[in-house]
Amino acid sequence: MELRHLRYFVTVAEELHFTRAAERLHLAQPALSIQIRQLEQELGVDLFLRARRRVKLSEPGRLILEQARRVLDGSEQIKVTARRAATGALGELRLGFSGAAHYSALPRVLRDYRRHRRGIKLTLFERTSEAQVAMLLRGEIDAGLIRLPLADLPPSLTAVTLVLEPLMVALPRTHRLARERPLHLAALSGEPMIMFPRTVAPGLYDLIMGLGQEAGAAFTIAQEAGQIQTMVSLVAAGLGLAIVPFSIRNAPLEDVIYRRVPELGRVTGMALAYDRENRSPVLRGFIKAALERVPSDLRTETIPASAAH
Repeated sequence: MELRHLRYFVTVAEELHFTRAAERLHLAQPALSIQIRQLEQELGVDLFLRARRRVKLSEPGRLILEQARRVLDGSEQIKVTARRAATGALGELRLGFSGAAHYSALPRVLRDYRRHRRGIKLTLFERTSEAQVAMLLRGEIDAGLIRLPLADLPPSLTAVTLVLEPLMVALPRTHRLARERPLHLAALSGEPMIMFPRTVAPGLYDLIMGLGQEAGAAFTIAQEAGQIQTMVSLVAAGLGLAIVPFSIRNAPLEDVIYRRVPELGRVTGMALAYDRENRSPVLRGFIKAALERVPSDLRTETIPASAAH
């Protein structure tokens, strides 16, 4: 059974006149009559009772009319759904993000995206940058917000910078170095430092350690924590100092202050990573929306770890 046969049937049923129905359908009346006969033969019933000057629905025709209308309405909805999906207005986006993205790229990107893409089901995965890269390679997420610099980016992936920011030193408010201006990295030698494990973000870890070596600072790692928020909480507890991205200031703690350090004027930040072969309209729409929130001069390829020192 073809949809056009149902459309012809519904039109004749509404007009109860073959000539008027044919005019609505832009068909010749004999051709319409043939199409209706074909449908009746396929169903094995007469859909209309035909008299010399009038046509009316048969009992089978009356009973299937609403079903035919529902089928036609459903076919139109399928077309609408397909068109919306093709334009990226409908579908699912699986997005990875690191914990630090809470304070920089994630809120402003998602706020605008959700406002204009209410037909998208958004599924979020909080993972380390390294774990997001692995998930991208396995096709488990469509895009990831990852921390710069990257230790290594597989050639099948692309990453563009969304946020660039300096590194800062987080200190307890009562620490002796809190009042030192300017504060240099060398002054951190011998101080207990709170650091994330290298496995969490190898690129950023190597960047910080490399900057310390260049400045002659011998870092003493007293405690490791996997999340930047946890590192700052341990600073507030007086367990040590931490080198953290500038954006963490957006989640202030009363007992922690932040100081800029000349040697930490290098770039870190957040990047949007995705598989360059993924042509999903939903993904492409998200990339476009994310980049619209970023000044054009920051839309650069991510800085590899080897180039960050």
